[in-house]
Amino acid sequence: MNSPEPARARISIIGAGPGGLTCARILQQRGIAVTVYDRDRGPDARNQGGTLDLHADNGQIALRAAGLLDEFFKLARPEGQEMRQMDPTGTITSHEVPAADELFKPEIDRGQLRNLLLDSLQPGTVHWGRALDTISGPDDGPRQLHFTDGTTIQTDLVIGADGASSRVRPAVSRAVPEYTGVSFLEAWFSDVENRHPDIAELVGQGSAHAADGERSLFAQRNGGNHIRVYIIQRVPVGWISTSGLTIEDTDGIRALLLGEYAHWSPRMRRMITENDGPYVDRPIFALPVPHTWEHNPTVTLLGDAAHLMPPLGVGVNLAMLDASEIALALANAATVADAIRTYEKTMLPRSTETAKALEGGAEHLLSTDVPDLGSNNDAQH
Repeated sequence: MNSPEPARARISIIGAGPGGLTCARILQQRGIAVTVYDRDRGPDARNQGGTLDLHADNGQIALRAAGLLDEFFKLARPEGQEMRQMDPTGTITSHEVPAADELFKPEIDRGQLRNLLLDSLQPGTVHWGRALDTISGPDDGPRQLHFTDGTTIQTDLVIGADGASSRVRPAVSRAVPEYTGVSFLEAWFSDVENRHPDIAELVGQGSAHAADGERSLFAQRNGGNHIRVYIIQRVPVGWISTSGLTIEDTDGIRALLLGEYAHWSPRMRRMITENDGPYVDRPIFALPVPHTWEHNPTVTLLGDAAHLMPPLGVGVNLAMLDASEIALALANAATVADAIRTYEKTMLPRSTETAKALEGGAEHLLSTDVPDLGSNNDAQH
């Protein structure tokens, strides 16, 4: 089958995360039809995770291409760029405070970013409750998308923006994410100025990190007077169950954590003991490096589906840059196949270079140096 013109092609994006939605927005701006499929039952079906920073040299470039940069700055929190490095006693060892006009990487809540992108799309673009199972059909198309609800649709291009556990990835690659040996346990604090003033004072307006070389705490100020804390440890992937506990056993997990952090100050341990509600287990996975594949004219990947890395501040930013580049390639190419080739010629070397730089970087999360957790990879797509 000859590769179709992008304007005449049936284009399907799997995953309504920041990458998939950015791609859809730019395509629609340029008159190219697209449909997005997402497994969530609706936009509010699942907590979208914490805050992230969008960098001027990638994430903001994508938003500019999408015509949404000004709207982003209305929602963003420049003060969220503040970074405090502490020791286990809670003593500040370094402190970065942004200038009043600093906009290199302002913070925004993931939910706010997703809503900004969703609201920019044509009605009906996203089909909720459509979980992809498999892809069939010849490499040169058309492809069939088989969903878990038993339905099937035909498409000329599949863009996998479905994250770490991508169902699109097997169509081009046999690679699977591997556990890094480091795990996050997420804790949530609400109405912090009134209910958790000591933690609010510790964290400040942005982020705070403390580590002893074996374990660490990383706290992020979120919108709505919330703080999210990541309790970061080097543990087996199933450490909770092998301890005879379930994730719902908040008291049991807390007792384990207090043992691990026994030598930390009582003030710092409040970020373990005073959380509102249960913990969330988030083991950190990464794809092998390099992760590349042979050109396929009907399937490609972006973001974590293409290059899952440790959460060191690049995930969402690279996903959105990928998204803008594939959308612009489709807008300017004679055929879909040409566009995919153009996109991957840039994306694959860039992601390989970045992944090599971050390889083994999960260990850096336990370092007493300041990590960049502006883009944690808790999102599933």
